[in-house]
Amino acid sequence: MADWVTISALASAGGTLVLAGVTVASVRSANRAARVAEQSLLAGQRPLLVPSRLEDPVVKAGFQDDVWFSIPGGQGAAKATDEAVYFVIAIRNVGTGIAVLHGWHFLPELLFERAAHVVPPPLEEFITLTRDLYVAPGDIGFWQGSFRDPASDGYRVARRAVEAPQRLGVDILYGDFAGGQRMISRFMLSPRETEDGVVHWYAAVGRHWSVDRPEPRERAS
Repeated sequence: MADWVTISALASAGGTLVLAGVTVASVRSANRAARVAEQSLLAGQRPLLVPSRLEDPVVKAGFQDDVWFSIPGGQGAAKATDEAVYFVIAIRNVGTGIAVLHGWHFLPELLFERAAHVVPPPLEEFITLTRDLYVAPGDIGFWQGSFRDPASDGYRVARRAVEAPQRLGVDILYGDFAGGQRMISRFMLSPRETEDGVVHWYAAVGRHWSVDRPEPRERAS
């Protein structure tokens, strides 16, 4: 004779197991959907900075001591005086979100490295900008920085690089408007002197690094 109590208990256990499996699958599916939605949201506000185009309008940048620069598209400026060394780069945001510039790191002599894995400097070595700079998606703007202590090593090496003149670099740290998705882009300024002795500094970008996301490049073996 069938033991209906046992059969009923086994059926209930089986139903509970099936329900648990369905619940787990639903939770996993919901988690995947949430991750996809989050990635789509982040992609919609992700900035990426490059030099402005040669045909872009001139941008005007001023410093607190009333020193001003007018920068044509695709170029930058580098100027050394007895009081300060000034740098400006005309930039364009080709990303999908507003770029908020946080800081910068100066490279007095920039060499082209062939290694696949080149690392940026530590974040603690970046100089924090004294004012907020924003570049809207698809728009142009500028980065600016200066060394103002003639007795400092930074001022001395920057002035030598400008007066040489020699190719130099600037690592710019920036992120989205919420403070996330931080990036470091390595810009280059290459001097070209005209026949009348005027030096033009042409801008280029060599590397981009993600600070808050995994590094996509494999390390060189």
